[in-house]
Amino acid sequence: MAQMNGQEQADGRSERERMLAGELYNAGDQQLADLRNKAHELCRQYNALPETAGQERAAIMRELVPSMGKESEILGPVFFDYGIHTTIGERVFANFNFSVLDVCPVIIGDNVMMGPNVSLMTPLHPLCFEDRNLREAADGSLFDYEYGAPITIGSNCWLAANVTVVGGVTIGEGSVIGAGSVVTHDIPAHSLAYGTPCQVVRQLTPADRMPLPQRVPERH
Repeated sequence: MAQMNGQEQADGRSERERMLAGELYNAGDQQLADLRNKAHELCRQYNALPETAGQERAAIMRELVPSMGKESEILGPVFFDYGIHTTIGERVFANFNFSVLDVCPVIIGDNVMMGPNVSLMTPLHPLCFEDRNLREAADGSLFDYEYGAPITIGSNCWLAANVTVVGGVTIGEGSVIGAGSVVTHDIPAHSLAYGTPCQVVRQLTPADRMPLPQRVPERH
C-alpha cells in the first residue's frame, strides 16, 4: 500500500476524515497506518497477558478503546483495527476472538452480550475490479481505494457465537441474533433473528420471560 503523508487533501480533509465519512479513501495513508499499528500492538499486548493481570489489561483496554463504559469486559484474544473509532457502553461482555474492524464508527449500547468469534466488519470494497484492484501512485508504490459504513448495536442485545455484522447495519435494542448468523441488513428492536443472511423470525414478547431464581448469590 502507498504510504501517504497524512496531509489534508485538496478539499481540506484528511484521509481519516474521508474514511470516517464512509467515502473512498487510501488505507495506505501514513496517519492511518500509524493509528492501526498502535492499535494492533495494544491488541498484541492485551492478548499476551493472563486474565489474572486485571489492572494491566484494563490499562491497555482504556488506551485501545477510550470510549468504553464501566463494568464492561472483553476477553482475549481480541482484535481492533483502530479501537478509537469504537464506542462501547456499560456492562458489555464480549467472549474470546472478538474482532472489530472499525474504519467507520462502531457503536455498542449498554448491557450487550457477545459470544465467541463475533465479528463487527465496517470495511467495504468496490464491486468492480477496475475500481477495487491495486493501482500505482506517482512514487511507484501501490495503493487501493476502500470505504466503509458504520455499525450500531442497541442496548440489551445478545449476539450469539460466530455472528458477523457487516457495515451499514443497525441492530435494534433488545434483539437476539442466533449463532452463526451473517447480519447484512437492519434488525428491528426486540427481534429474534438468525440465519445467513440473517432474517427476523419473530418479535420477542413478555411470554419469553423466564422465572428467575429468588436466591441472592453470595460474594466470593
